[in-house]
Amino acid sequence: MAIAKRDEGSKVNSDINVTPMVDVMLVLLIIFMVVTPMLQKGVSVDLAKVNNPSQMPDADKEDALIVAVMRDGKVFFGNDAIPVDQLTSRVKDRLANRVDKRVYIRADARARFGAVVEVVDNVRSAGVDQLGLLTDQRKETTTAPPPAPTGGQ
Repeated sequence: MAIAKRDEGSKVNSDINVTPMVDVMLVLLIIFMVVTPMLQKGVSVDLAKVNNPSQMPDADKEDALIVAVMRDGKVFFGNDAIPVDQLTSRVKDRLANRVDKRVYIRADARARFGAVVEVVDNVRSAGVDQLGLLTDQRKETTTAPPPAPTGGQ
């Protein structure tokens, strides 16, 4: 009586099929590309550009208090548009049960100086310990300035 030999192992394909994994990664990439711009907290403001901005990582926290001053003088506390005269009471209400009394201001680069000073004054009168002015990094220019015109003939 002879023993029958099975030949099932020679038909197994041991190559990894990466196509489903690539499909999943492309879907995740598209989702992240769509969601990332929406993660910005508050309203969109064109911040002033400076050479050496101070890093303020606490401004990105979920519970950070952010006041935005728009180009036309409108003031937003978080996502809510409020009149400037109500800013002090709103900030006091939010700071009532907090240990860290820190507020960040996102002022538009073309906002009137007087509007920003009025917001800073109202925030300070609410009892804020520290006030941060958020700015962006100025982009480095690698091109040389154009040559000066010569007084030739």
